[in-house]
Formats: sequence, C-alpha cells, structure tokens
Amino acid sequence: MWDSSMFLSTLTPKFYVALTGTSSLISGLILIFEWWYFRKYGTSFIEQVSLNHISPWISGVDNTENTTNNGNNNGNSTQNNIPECKVWRNPLNLYRGAEYQRFYWATNKEPLTYYDMNLSAQDHQTFFTCEADVGKPEYEIMQTAWRERNPVVRIKAAHNALEKNLECAPAYILLAEEEATTITEAEKILKQALKVADLNYRKSQALQHQGSLMESQHRRDTNVLIYIKRRLAMCARRLGKLKEAVKMFRDLTKEVPPIMNVLNIHENLIEALLEMQAFADVQAVLARYDDGSVPRSATICYTSALLKTRVVAEKFSPDIACKRGLTTAEMAAVDAIHRAVEFNPHVPKYLLEMKPLILPPEHILKRGDSEAIAYSFFNLAHWKQMEGALTLLHCTWEGTFRMLPYPLERGHLFFPYPTCTECADRELLPAFHEVSVYPKKELPFFIIFTAGLCSFTALLALLTHQYPEPMGVIARSILNWLSSPVYYVFEKIENLLPTYLLQMFARV
Repeated sequence: MWDSSMFLSTLTPKFYVALTGTSSLISGLILIFEWWYFRKYGTSFIEQVSLNHISPWISGVDNTENTTNNGNNNGNSTQNNIPECKVWRNPLNLYRGAEYQRFYWATNKEPLTYYDMNLSAQDHQTFFTCEADVGKPEYEIMQTAWRERNPVVRIKAAHNALEKNLECAPAYILLAEEEATTITEAEKILKQALKVADLNYRKSQALQHQGSLMESQHRRDTNVLIYIKRRLAMCARRLGKLKEAVKMFRDLTKEVPPIMNVLNIHENLIEALLEMQAFADVQAVLARYDDGSVPRSATICYTSALLKTRVVAEKFSPDIACKRGLTTAEMAAVDAIHRAVEFNPHVPKYLLEMKPLILPPEHILKRGDSEAIAYSFFNLAHWKQMEGALTLLHCTWEGTFRMLPYPLERGHLFFPYPTCTECADRELLPAFHEVSVYPKKELPFFIIFTAGLCSFTALLALLTHQYPEPMGVIARSILNWLSSPVYYVFEKIENLLPTYLLQMFARV
C-alpha cells in the first residue's frame, strides 16, 4: 500500500508557501471578478450560472421556456416592458402656506425641494394659462409668478394681478395655496375664487366655438374651475366635513376632462370614504378604477389589501394559522398584500412605523418612496383603526421578497420594478429624509464566501512565509488527520477482498 507519510515528509516549506500563495491569488482574482460583475449587474456571476444553466440542466427543465411562460402569464405585452419613471401630481398634496410653511416655521427644514416646486410651476402654467392671455396684464403677471422662487414675490405678484382685475381666478389660487396660514383661510379664499372661476367659465363657454383662442380660454377656465373645486373638497376633508367632501369628489370624478386626469381625484374620494368607514362605497370605487383604465397606484393596491384584510384581521392569529393553514379569506388577504407590496415595496415600513414619516411632496413617483410617503401619510390612520390589520401585514409582507428573488428582471403581477426610482425620489424628497431604496443590492453568498476564502488563504500564505517549519508540521498533521478515515476504509476493503482482485485493479 502506498505510504503517504513518505510523500508528506519529502515536501519542503517552499511547497507550502507556493501552494498557499497560488490559492490566495486565484481566490483574489475570483473575488475581484465577482465584485465587478455584482456592481455592474446586481447579482453574483456564479449564482447566475448555477441558477440559469446548471440547475435546469440537472433538473431537465428549460429555463427559457419557464421565462416565456412567466411573461405570458403576466397579461398583456405592455407589462413586460419596463416603463420610464414618470412623475405624477400628488392627489393628496398639502397647502404650502397652511401646512408646508408651518412645518418650516417649527423645524427650520425645507419640506419641498426646488425640483418638486418647479414641477408644480410647470403644472400651473399648463393648467392656468393659455394663448388668449396675450395682452392681458393680470394673466401675464401670473404666468411669471408661478416660476418665482421667492414666495413673497409670488404672493406680491398675485395681489398685483388682482389689483388689475378682480376676476383673475389664478391669482386667488396662488393666495389660497401660499398666503393663507390656516385651512380655514384657504377655504375662504377658494370660495371667492370659485365664484370668479364659475363666472369666467360661463362666459367662455358661450364663446368657445368662435375660434381656437376662445377654445383654449374655455379649456383654461375649465381647468381652473375643476382645480378650485378639488382644493375646496380637500379643505372640507381637512376640516372634518366628510359628507360635503365626498359629494364634491364624486361630482368631480364625473366631469374631469382628460387633461386633469393627472390629478387622480378618485384617490381623494377613496381616502375620504375610508375616513367615513363606507367600505362598500370604497369597494365600488376600486372596482371602477382597478381595471387597467388608469395606471395602478399604491392607493388602489393597498386599499384593496386593506379591505380584504379587514374581513379576517380581527380574528387572525399567526400561531393558529401556522397550525391549521390559511382559510380562503385569509389567503385572499395575503395575496392582496403580496400584490400591493410587489407594486410598491416601500409602504409597509411606513405603515408599520419602522421608518419615520415626513410631509409628502407635491409630486410622486409611482412605485417609489415618494408615493409610499404620500399614501402612508393619510392612510396609516385607516390601517390602525382596523384591529389586527397591521399584524397581518407585518406577518406577510416580507414573504413577497422571497417570492421575487430578481424583481428587476420579472414580476408576478406587474412589470419588473423600475431601476430609476431611487434617482427620481432623491430629487423629489428633502435632503434630511433617508430615501428608501429597493431592491437593495445585498452581497450574494458567493462574494462573501470568496472574500473569506481569499482572506484565509492570504493569512495562510503569510504565516507559511514567516514560520515555514511550524506551518509544515501543522499541514502534515491536518493532512494525516484528513486521510486517516480514507486509509481506514481502504484497509477494511483490503481485508474483505481477495488479494488477487486488488492486484488486478492495480494493473488496470
């Protein structure tokens, strides 16, 4: 029998130094490549190869076929294309003077970014100006007033416009938004604006077919009227006049022109109905707007989950559910939560108060942190009112991440998660807020393993170079210890099998 002790005794310390140095170099090269691949593609190269090539080959399943089937199950082909990060007007945006400014006075922190306010200025210019304003000094003043960075200058410009014409409705809107320091004051100014806007609307309605200029003016007057009604309804909601607010929101959802669909007034209606606990009416609104006719939102997805959670949350117990399994109603609630979390994964941390809330921005990014803040700011109270709803959310929301190991590549219910949300949210949210990022690029196991292996072999190489004799003794001891079970098995086989069979195997 071959004696390994003679072979080990002939090995010199230089061999151990060369062996550990070479293995350390190879491990380092693998680590560098893995880190570069992870930084570029967000995943481990070894993990990708094992999942996409080795695993299907072992299991006999074609990975490309599964990917194709998964894409077909997602619905129409538009869901397979990653949309660009479009910024939307926040349906529940606050008042600058009555709410944002009061926050600044209390904390000395700017709640709105310049990028966010600049987007609002562009919206106001789009909604409240038209080609027919040329030659009208009050409207020309308002055209430049929206873009003024100093709020004092903006307010002064609005007063100047009213001095020239008391029927300049956009000037009233600016004063209600920025000069009024309470919601009651804002409501009072908006009621004045409503009278003026309604009068202007009726005048332009009678003349709208007398040319393109009159049509554009009528369109502008329509936008102004709808905007004022919506803000008045939001004032009523803030002041606790829920029935009045709901009626106004219902009327607005019927008469909104296509250009004003960006306001998403149905989300205001849903929030007001939840405050009234009119759950049947909320379900009716969801059935109308959750059919793909409008872009899905966190409000629609999470409100649907809240209604299904409400049915089972009060009696839900995680321990009992683990023992007996989920009922049909509980499974529907869990699926709704998974659907909502897949659409916007930032919301649960705010609802569960794992992350502090801030004032929502005036614009939001669908599926982004800004949308999560805007939704949670007003709807956290509705989740708290339903006993057990947050418990069920806490027990189930993290399971979505295990179901979606690669959210940037595919989704079960929605198109893959956009990669541009973090950059857009940093522009929309103030600097003092820590932007929520998803999916976080956590280091894969293979990178950690390779880093540990590289460090270990580098340490061995250093010790072998400094202390060659002791390290040689240790290496021989470890090899003898590892080889002893092999020799034990070999001796047992040698005792059981005839000698001539072993000789025949040795010749082969």
